[in-house]
Amino acid sequence: MEKKVAKAKRGATSTWPVVRPSILTEVESMAYMFKMEIKNEKIKRILDELSVFLFGKDVAVILTLIACFARGHLLIEDLPGMGKTTLALAMARVMDLSFSRIQCTSDLLPTDITGLSIYNRNSGEFEFHPGPIFNNIVLVDEINRATPKTQSALLEAMGEKQTTIDGKTYAHPQPFFIIATQNPAEHYGIFPLPESQMDRFLMKISLGYPHREQEKQILRQASSREDLAQVRNIMAAPEVLEIQDAIAHKVYVSEKVYDYILQITEATRQHPSLLTGISTRGALAVIAAAKARAYFCGRDFLIPEDIRELAEYTLPHRIMLKEEYESLDRKEVVQSILASVSSPA
Repeated sequence: MEKKVAKAKRGATSTWPVVRPSILTEVESMAYMFKMEIKNEKIKRILDELSVFLFGKDVAVILTLIACFARGHLLIEDLPGMGKTTLALAMARVMDLSFSRIQCTSDLLPTDITGLSIYNRNSGEFEFHPGPIFNNIVLVDEINRATPKTQSALLEAMGEKQTTIDGKTYAHPQPFFIIATQNPAEHYGIFPLPESQMDRFLMKISLGYPHREQEKQILRQASSREDLAQVRNIMAAPEVLEIQDAIAHKVYVSEKVYDYILQITEATRQHPSLLTGISTRGALAVIAAAKARAYFCGRDFLIPEDIRELAEYTLPHRIMLKEEYESLDRKEVVQSILASVSSPA
């Protein structure tokens, strides 16, 4: 019965998001304001395949794909049991990429992530044994449970797509995409991520609870992790790299849009409530995400809407509130800044 349902869904033609406004969760209701119509056929095929296995996560899937194809990394802040691991596994499966999962704990060591050199008595030399970081998609679960020293083992990998061990540099397989998760409700035994590492995440999102009807559908299906083996490979690593190159080099950004981005970054740096604004790396990340959105929509040029509609995911985790304004919502601060900057014609 379940396979028949999957086949029926795969055969249906749909526009994304698949869900309708009347049954969107709170998180998705905000994202639906994108009015984002996916026109790229390859991306639509991925979305149609994943919709069979990831109920009620349409917007989260789109945002994850944007982060991946923009060559960024993703931070998911949500409660346990919201489907974060399932999302990461499904992404690896649909793009036929290697996958590893790192469960962070306070006693996790940097070498548990990067790997280490072990002496071989037969050859009389040290041999490098790569750790789980040397995969295409790496899920770093509960990253804020790892100590700062262990968290720092991810910095070079996230920024340079390489890791240096014992003075020797090893390149990561491409594409390389980190999905990190953290639980917002935990306060004990955690180590908050430093600003330098937060800035390395292209986007920060939340999955949220599914709508009642969506959750009922999940209960009916009672799908298990093994069901993800049925996810078909829609594309392979070379195609992913081809799309990443197209987004990076073939999506045009006009001078007016560059000026618009600079106005936004300058406004964050001068805002009275903020201690720090958007860095240059943050501005580059905004452009990369906006380019990916434009590509998904079938355009080879950027428009201000691409920047504005992703702003609540690309900007809030990059700003720091002054102590007296810590009660403010960062997303609301970002929205007020966007409202104060005039959009180019």
